Amino acid sequence: MATSKSRGFPRIGILGIMQDLYDDMIPGIALRQEGYAAELAAHLSVAGEFEFIPAKAIKYREDAERVMREFEVADLDGVLVVMLTYGPAMRVARLLAESRMPICLANIQPEPNVTPAWDMADMTYNQGVHGAQDTANAMVRAGRRFGVLTDDWRAESFREDVHRWARAAAAVTAWRRLKVALFGYAMNDMGDIRVDESALVRSLGPEILAVAPGDLYRGMAAAGDAAVREVIDFEDAHFEIDSRLSAEEREDHARMQVAIENILAEGGFGAYTAHFDAIGEDGRFHRLPLAAASTLMAKGYGYAAEGDVLTACLVSAGHVLIGDAHFTEMYAMDFPSDSVLMSHMGEGNWKIARSDRPVKLIKRPLGIGRLADPPTFLFQYQPGPATLAALVSLEGERFRLVVAEGENLDTQELPALEMPYGQFRPAPGVRACLNGWLAAGGPHHEVMNLGHHAAAWRDFCTIAGIEFVQV
Repeated sequence: MATSKSRGFPRIGILGIMQDLYDDMIPGIALRQEGYAAELAAHLSVAGEFEFIPAKAIKYREDAERVMREFEVADLDGVLVVMLTYGPAMRVARLLAESRMPICLANIQPEPNVTPAWDMADMTYNQGVHGAQDTANAMVRAGRRFGVLTDDWRAESFREDVHRWARAAAAVTAWRRLKVALFGYAMNDMGDIRVDESALVRSLGPEILAVAPGDLYRGMAAAGDAAVREVIDFEDAHFEIDSRLSAEEREDHARMQVAIENILAEGGFGAYTAHFDAIGEDGRFHRLPLAAASTLMAKGYGYAAEGDVLTACLVSAGHVLIGDAHFTEMYAMDFPSDSVLMSHMGEGNWKIARSDRPVKLIKRPLGIGRLADPPTFLFQYQPGPATLAALVSLEGERFRLVVAEGENLDTQELPALEMPYGQFRPAPGVRACLNGWLAAGGPHHEVMNLGHHAAAWRDFCTIAGIEFVQV
């Protein structure tokens, strides 16, 4: 299991801004507004899912700098800026412009409506909007990316929007420290997986590190019998096992899984990719680690085939942003059902399998790689809403995310297709979707998440500085 901080829940600091002008006019106002910030944090926090940490009311530049340092030391995923009253932007303009933490400006106030009972004190308690305008203006002029949410803070819509932004902030923060293992080399002549790795680490953060296939071979030899047995016992307990699979085939596959996971854990990798030729041409391996890729995705690791480091990064982000990300590609169009057949060579996150049928671990002949049969998970995708996303490397440090919402259809089984698969119907229809996908340069490898999540990916792109295109 991936164990980095990014696998935990988002932790967000609340920077509550006001000024001392009102202390003499309304004694106790700072304490009152700090209580409002604490109530806001309690409303937004969900045990085991989100944590929001309010600071004392910020009145001076020095206090803001101290609190932001504390947030950074605490390794928080982002900052929610809230106006407790009007707060002059110049006291925080430079601080917010220079911080590397994701910033969201919450344009909210304690009370949702103006009433005849309001007096000057009520006006002061609820005057955050023009402080938000001042602060947003300063960040725009500084070229600082930030999110904005205007709402009644007690509304469920506000909590949902903040939670979505917090997940995006956590995903981007995790991306900035992500390490991706490239086993061997990338597939020759496949153009849409290519990326300038220096530009990737400079602009977005993920670092690509090559891992020699020999490390995998030595890791298999070093894999303990107990760890191998644990993999096999887990499969026996959770999947329908093909009786044609021999004990030798299952042990060899399990050793590959244990070895890969140990390499990832020891190297601090959150994602990996392996090209079948890099495994097949090495000469020391009996089969491809397809089932290992499936289970490691289910454990939270990013993965992509054929040396595609970009999609491996994106699958990792999909785990943190949404959960249970799945690597796939578009295989063929089915015009009568207005859908696309989605699959890959044999890898797939079995956590997105349809719940009414067993996931199978099968003996599967496969000529690719010129190796022995690789144990492979077989399942259909869960019917219902789904979202595809793919990362495009443009010139220099420019990146684009292409996203399509739609649904996985409840379709017939395809008995000859011995790998994970499903039929995805894009919301605008297959013709319009693929016209837009191709025009945007969308590549052929994608990450799929169950549910409609274009808004979450849009937040992710806003924070990361990625162009967002929905088709």
